[in-house]
Amino acid sequence: MAQLMTVEHSPTLTTIRMVEKALREAKQTVTLAEIKRKLPRQVNHNTLKSILAYLHESGKITYGPEGILWTHIPREELLGILTKSKRW
Repeated sequence: MAQLMTVEHSPTLTTIRMVEKALREAKQTVTLAEIKRKLPRQVNHNTLKSILAYLHESGKITYGPEGILWTHIPREELLGILTKSKRW
């Protein structure tokens, strides 16, 4: 019989969006400790790690030696960049 996996720290959409906003507004690489300090309320460490894994898998952040960096460009911004770029 297969065992069911339980997730102990499942983040809510509100918590995910709160972390996204903190990373987006940082505008530079930040460490895990810095992210925790920037958040308006406390988030469980394992929940935060789960959120960061999700954001990395979805291409919104990247990890580097100095920390975590927001890399996602919203569609509206991307379309603006593309319309202003030179054509080959």
